[in-house]
Amino acid sequence: MIPTTPFYQALLGGILFCTVLGVAGGLLTKLSPWYYSLRQPGWKPPDWAFGPVWTSIFICLSFAIAYAWEGATSGQRIAILAALFINGALNISWSALFFTMHKPSLAFYELIFFWFSVAGLIVVLGGVSKTSLLLLLPYIIWVTIAGVLNYSIVQLNR
Repeated sequence: MIPTTPFYQALLGGILFCTVLGVAGGLLTKLSPWYYSLRQPGWKPPDWAFGPVWTSIFICLSFAIAYAWEGATSGQRIAILAALFINGALNISWSALFFTMHKPSLAFYELIFFWFSVAGLIVVLGGVSKTSLLLLLPYIIWVTIAGVLNYSIVQLNR
């Protein structure tokens, strides 16, 4: 039997949301000859590390959604859904711009908006649940690293 408390319902919703993000991002991430031809900084994490890192972030995000949803008012729930929609769209868009369209410069500018959408999640979800705020810290740290990496790739390939 599946638990029917708001927390578990929201956790299942968060898992579904993160699964959609992960599948969409994975389908758009093509490590093609174009990607391997890019000059990249020596500090770039190995390609194999990105999957486990994103999986960990999505697990944290799923729980952050559940903790915030459980304590949220109906108005706060609307804000949570809006913040998640914006963040999800920007998350997927970055992969499309960088890996599918081969536009690292445009992806970098998009990533600035993506970063602010993660900060928005921290404000919205963290405003309801301090546990959610803490669970989202790895997300903004990773997107910050990704931003520096994206910028470095742009600079190295001018």
